[in-house]
Amino acid sequence: MDARDDELPPADPAESLRLIARERATTARRLTPDPRLLLWPWGLAWLIGFGVFFLRFGPDERVYVDMPDWVPLTVLLGLITLAGITTGFVGARASRQVSGPSSRQGAMYGFTWSVAFIGMAVLFSRISDLLPVPDANLLWAGAMVALTGALHMAGGALWNDRVLYVLGLSISVINVAGVIIGPGWHALIVAVFGGGGMLVAGLISWLRMPR
Repeated sequence: MDARDDELPPADPAESLRLIARERATTARRLTPDPRLLLWPWGLAWLIGFGVFFLRFGPDERVYVDMPDWVPLTVLLGLITLAGITTGFVGARASRQVSGPSSRQGAMYGFTWSVAFIGMAVLFSRISDLLPVPDANLLWAGAMVALTGALHMAGGALWNDRVLYVLGLSISVINVAGVIIGPGWHALIVAVFGGGGMLVAGLISWLRMPR
């Protein structure tokens, strides 16, 4: 029985290579989560959350927008929680199509984020009341950003993702600069360069995905 035309292998070797490349790109798109859905929720959370911090707790304790002291931290934590739920859902959907070591690596990496932030929150909740409000805010914000930068770098090294590693390194450098400059300015720097950097990184990663 003769094979149908669509079952015959391509006669041209170049066409065979193009077919292989297309299939690889299709598989990569199906198995790789959209980086915009992984980074943009966090970028928006930082841009808005730390922006609110700056408006309430500006440099030299200046208040640009009068609001209760608890509002900035509540807004930031709420947005971060929402971003975590969103990216966790996206990551879980992608991991269902992958089994073996890669799936376990992703699950352990995500669990590491949760454990690290819970441990940090428990520790700082015990000592932040002993500090003046500007210093307590800087402690929470600086540690949160430092942990995020370190985990991004670890993730970039784990999956050989240069964009993620450079993003984590940039966040770490920005955080150090903001902490040195002091309360108020730290929130503005992290909002603009940290949150904005995540938005840019998500776009770059998406543009670099196989088409």
